Amino acid sequence: MSASPVLIGCSHGTDSVAGRAAIRSILDDVRALRPELDVREAFVDVQLPEVADVVGEALSDGGGAGSEEGSRGSDAGPVGAVVVPLLLSTGFHVKVDIADSVAGRPAVAARPMGPHPLLVDILVDRLAAVALTPADAVVLASAGSTDPDAAVHVRKVAAGLAAALGRPVAVGYGAGAHPRVPAAVSSAREALPPGGRVVVASYLLAPGYFHDRVLEAGADVVTTPLAPDPRLAQITLERYAEA
Repeated sequence: MSASPVLIGCSHGTDSVAGRAAIRSILDDVRALRPELDVREAFVDVQLPEVADVVGEALSDGGGAGSEEGSRGSDAGPVGAVVVPLLLSTGFHVKVDIADSVAGRPAVAARPMGPHPLLVDILVDRLAAVALTPADAVVLASAGSTDPDAAVHVRKVAAGLAAALGRPVAVGYGAGAHPRVPAAVSSAREALPPGGRVVVASYLLAPGYFHDRVLEAGADVVTTPLAPDPRLAQITLERYAEA
C-alpha cells in the first residue's frame, strides 16, 4: 500500500502522437521528482482509460487510504487518490467529469494547472525562443471554454504575461469564448508598426487539434506549446499537495 495517495494526472486526451508524448512527459517528470509516488494517467475524452475508472482502480489497489501519512478529505476520512487536472483552466471537464470521478469516494480533485506564475515563466521563455521584438504584437491563444470562470483564469495569465513582458497582451480563444484566435490576430495586425509581427503565444499544453487551429489563424509566428517542460511537473505536485 502506498504511503501517499495515488496521483492521477488527468488530461483531455488527443489523437496527436506528439500531443500524447508531451502530456506523458509531465507525469514522467513527476515520477522523476517523486519516485515514491504512485503516478497514473487518465483522460476525460478521446483516450482511455477514463478518469473514473482509474480512480476506482487506484482505490481498489489500496492507494494511500488508511496510511498515517495519507491526506484526509472533507469528511475527515482518509484519501486514497488525488486527481490533478492536466488542464490549464477550469470548465466542464474539471467541474463535471473530474468532479464526478471522485464524488462519494475516498478521493479528491485538485485545482487545474492554471493560472500559475510558472506558466507565465514558460510563456516568456517560449516567446524569447522566437526572438520577440519591441515592434511585435503578442496574442495569447487559449483553447477556450463556455465556462466564464475559464476566461477569468486565462485573463489572469494574460495579465501576468503582460506584466512580465512590459507590453499589452491580447487574448484569443479556439472555441467557447470570444474573440476567437483569428479575430484577435487580425485586430493585432491592424495596429502593427512597420517591421512588427503578430506573435501568438500558445497557451496550450501540447500539440493537437487546437494548436493546429492556432497555426492556421494567420499569425506571423506561433510559439510551441507549454509541454514538455519540467516546471509543469512542479505545478502538478503543488496542486497535488494542496488537494
